[in-house]
Amino acid sequence: MCTAATYKTKDFYFGRTLDYEFSYGDQVTVTPRNYPFHFRHVGDLTNHYAIIGMAHVADDYPLYYDAVNEKGLGMAGLNFVGNASYSEVQTEGDNIAQFEFIPWILSQCSSVTEVREKLDYINIVNTLFSEQFPLAQLHWIIADEKEAITVESMSDGLHVYDNPIGVLTNNPPFPQQMFQLNNYMHLSPKQPVNTFGSNLPLNAYSRGMGALGLPGDLSSASRFVRVAFTKANAFSGESEEESVSQFFHILGSVDQQRGCCEVSDGKYEITLYTSCCNTTKGIYYYNTYENHQISGVDMHMENLDSDKLVCYPLIQGEQIKFQNR
Repeated sequence: MCTAATYKTKDFYFGRTLDYEFSYGDQVTVTPRNYPFHFRHVGDLTNHYAIIGMAHVADDYPLYYDAVNEKGLGMAGLNFVGNASYSEVQTEGDNIAQFEFIPWILSQCSSVTEVREKLDYINIVNTLFSEQFPLAQLHWIIADEKEAITVESMSDGLHVYDNPIGVLTNNPPFPQQMFQLNNYMHLSPKQPVNTFGSNLPLNAYSRGMGALGLPGDLSSASRFVRVAFTKANAFSGESEEESVSQFFHILGSVDQQRGCCEVSDGKYEITLYTSCCNTTKGIYYYNTYENHQISGVDMHMENLDSDKLVCYPLIQGEQIKFQNR
């Protein structure tokens, strides 16, 4: 399972956690402007916006989990198992395979407004990347500094929702996720006061009782509420260091620890990586389960007019800085 979020200080930040029991060999991947995208049903695109994000690269093709383009538009795909449904190839519209959706959008759109126009003519289809890669059941968050949307392809068609909270997790579908926030409208970061009964001597018996009642389990519904609340109340200075640090703390509120979420006998879902991209500057930051040090890749330090992918394997192994040796 996964969680994605947006955050705005002086710059705009976009990122996610990827929670799974094993890694496919993820790499921070830069797709330059002249890398040729060979889309299965709509032809080739050989000149486009540059993209940076986390991907599994197979046969020299970036299968992005999350990415942003040089115009500041971000996009992430999150598990939507049991609800995602893709169409057959149709005679009308742009037939885009599910695995092509992120590069199709980010290579051509500079804003959510332009994305909405593309979505009017798109069919997300069930074409496989290869026999080795089963069809991923996903929904997507797409955002720029002004707005965010959620896109869900289901059996009854393609749904595009305004996402005013700028957060996405997994099931249930997005309207139900937003509706459940009504159940937590009483939450506050402040110390609680007695509204239970005026005739009862109830007191806040400790410091740090803000957000009393915030769900703490690892379900996608609870993670949605927790990150939405944390983001809505998070405060940061506007420096890059403060903003990036705060973003990692926001997503850290839903970090999954090995042993707490068993998905099959002896296999545990963990937060494989957490990402934070400064979409304004094109810098992709990340840390991993085994390495909490924040690492970064600046897309503008690469030759963005190249036609070759640039890949950086993730730095693994905990990085501990000793102060006395």
